[in-house]
Amino acid sequence: MSAPQLSVLIIDENRIRASIIQEGLREAGLEKVSVIHDVTEVGRKIGEISPDVVFIDLENPNRDMLENFFALSRALRKPIAMFVDRSDAASIEKAVEAGVSAYIVDGLKKERVKPILDMAISRFNAFAKLTHELEVARSELEDRKCIDRAKGILMTSRGLDEDGAYQLLRRTAMNQNRRVVDVAQSLVMAAKLLEP
Repeated sequence: MSAPQLSVLIIDENRIRASIIQEGLREAGLEKVSVIHDVTEVGRKIGEISPDVVFIDLENPNRDMLENFFALSRALRKPIAMFVDRSDAASIEKAVEAGVSAYIVDGLKKERVKPILDMAISRFNAFAKLTHELEVARSELEDRKCIDRAKGILMTSRGLDEDGAYQLLRRTAMNQNRRVVDVAQSLVMAAKLLEP
């Protein structure tokens, strides 16, 4: 059984340049390719098409146009390859911040389309993995802080040492079939309610 086909959306006002990308994708074996030539319809069309990957080709983008596409990139959360004819350091930096997976300056050739697609997907997946790991680490840090606050409350109110306070939290969590952090959050919240 083969893997499901990726759906690719090409956004390009220039029909000739769009056909170069389209031809490169078809030669790479991708058949689910849609093209939007009217950039004013991008928001609506993306909702209808729901592409897996987006190729944006901007021959001579002005700042407003770039900002609009960078905002689109942030909201879309899909691999995006953006082709531009010329650029500057600020535009490149904004593209990276917006989550553009591949920002190609003056490089629109059909034989480069498939490697660029592969790179955009790979970079997007790597970035998504790092983002997820960062969110998990932040969540674990917040959980740890909450447990430490709860231990502090128990140490003060019950005269326990740190290990004793943690063991009490752990026992309570086991008895109530809850996570230690959930018990800790309840204790911290209750303590805030009891503050004078």
